[in-house]
Amino acid sequence: MTHEELTRDIDELSGAWAAGDPGDATLRANCRERLERLRNVYRTQPDAFAADQVLMLKAVADGLRLPSPTGTGRLSAREALKATFGYDAFRPGQEAIIDAILAGRDCIGVMPTGAGKSLTYQLPARLLGGTALVISPLIALMKDQVDALHELGLRATFLNSTLDPAEKARRVEGLRNGEYELVYAAPEGLEASVGAVLRRVRLSLIAVDEAHCISQWGHDFRPAYRNLSNLRRRFGNVPILALTATATREVTQDIVAQLGMQTPASYRGSFFRKNLRVHAYRKGGDSGLNVRESIVRLIRARPNESGIVYCLSRKSVEGIAEFLTKNGISACAYHAGMSPEDRSSAQDAFRKDDVDVVVATVAFGMGIDKSNIRYVIHRDMPRSVEGYYQEIGRAGRDGVESDCVLFYSFADVMSYDRFSDDAADEAAERQRRQVREMFSLAERRECRHQSLVGYLGEEIGPCKTSCDFCLDKDVLSEAPKTVLKGRGRGRSTVSPPRRDAPTEETRIEPAHGELFERLRRLRKTIADSRNVPAYVVFSDATLLEIAAKKPQNASELLEISGVGPKKVATYGAEFLALLSSE
Repeated sequence: MTHEELTRDIDELSGAWAAGDPGDATLRANCRERLERLRNVYRTQPDAFAADQVLMLKAVADGLRLPSPTGTGRLSAREALKATFGYDAFRPGQEAIIDAILAGRDCIGVMPTGAGKSLTYQLPARLLGGTALVISPLIALMKDQVDALHELGLRATFLNSTLDPAEKARRVEGLRNGEYELVYAAPEGLEASVGAVLRRVRLSLIAVDEAHCISQWGHDFRPAYRNLSNLRRRFGNVPILALTATATREVTQDIVAQLGMQTPASYRGSFFRKNLRVHAYRKGGDSGLNVRESIVRLIRARPNESGIVYCLSRKSVEGIAEFLTKNGISACAYHAGMSPEDRSSAQDAFRKDDVDVVVATVAFGMGIDKSNIRYVIHRDMPRSVEGYYQEIGRAGRDGVESDCVLFYSFADVMSYDRFSDDAADEAAERQRRQVREMFSLAERRECRHQSLVGYLGEEIGPCKTSCDFCLDKDVLSEAPKTVLKGRGRGRSTVSPPRRDAPTEETRIEPAHGELFERLRRLRKTIADSRNVPAYVVFSDATLLEIAAKKPQNASELLEISGVGPKKVATYGAEFLALLSSE
């Protein structure tokens, strides 16, 4: 066999296994037959196989060694979890929701940010066949989600207003031909040609993400979501899965009614996220607190880590972004007053780890699925407790410890009151009540997690380990003192600054060790070459486990949580080469 023929056969086998359904008995038989032929070649010509080709073949072999398909002709949910996503166990609530969908039931899941809601429709999409429709208002997030699924070997696409007509037509044709396991669409798109095409597609599941947007009682009501009330009439008896991170009992009941769900299964997870370390500081008055200096100190204590700084106004966003940049921090601004091109540039730079910090109004965050955000700082108090919970939920989505620092004052309350002056009486009164509830929560001298989840209807004891009150800990006092430059007034630059090497004065040892930093740099290189965000390659949690266990071959790498056969075949050789040099 020539080198070209061997390379072609290996690439075709690896690609077929990665792109196919691991529960497809025909696929498994064909792959076993092709793998055995290549094994016979290897026995007589081992030198003809490059190291990365051997790893690709081992990844296919490891996938085929997983338990055989069930009597229904497909893998069980747990088997598919390992074979596709690389995880050995479900997070709380995931399996219950997935089992309900696989049984053909409607289901509503209320799960906090970072609990793994997306897997509850992605895994059934792999198992059920046909096409799963995912309805989401987060157009900016769809590409990231689809890129991440491609890295796992799932066939996915999105249809929204960002596509040019030719590309949209190509994807619609692929949808008609059954090429996709998942398709993401905005609610507005269902009223156009996309909706007509979907009626001729075998839908396996309809997942409504951010489902609280359908309820006028929710904190983020969106009129376009009301049109989803006819999903059942338009698409027949397809299981509907409604997902949200925050919903009161009243909002949950409204979601069920609006979507016409039929005796749905229900799962309501805990809102307590122990990996988020919550701190609060009152600013102004006699506090003597310099908020800008405090923000710089907090960021410098976390070098090269990703974070968000939320501000109340656009002017504050630009001032803080400029101030951080002047003080050697890789930061950019994001707010609704910027041009779409500048907002997109800032978001892409943050997603790809080209900048460490984005300074933003609440316009930023809902369109980001970045799992390695290590801190969220609020320069100003959020408008509501629900909004605060959503915003701190951007941190630590991978389960790694992350800090959430709130600076607040009653002046923030007065500012929000001025913002609501032009609102209708009922809306203005609701806004005034919500902002005072947020101030009251920040002022409360008790476990912050206990207060926060209590507002959302959950009773827990003191967290003991995850807030400043329980730990009697001052995160600011632990941050190094620093010399500041400038006052940061005026407009910030829109173009994200280049990362600069830290000076001796500000250099801090890596938080998770030098090997983790080397793995992270490799991840960034691979992600840039594939034009995807770094966290899509591997999460920080996966890199930390790799650094701790130091796998030396493909089989050991597959034992790491979050590493599946497709990723081992795609870039496992590069990570193993780095580890072998240790």
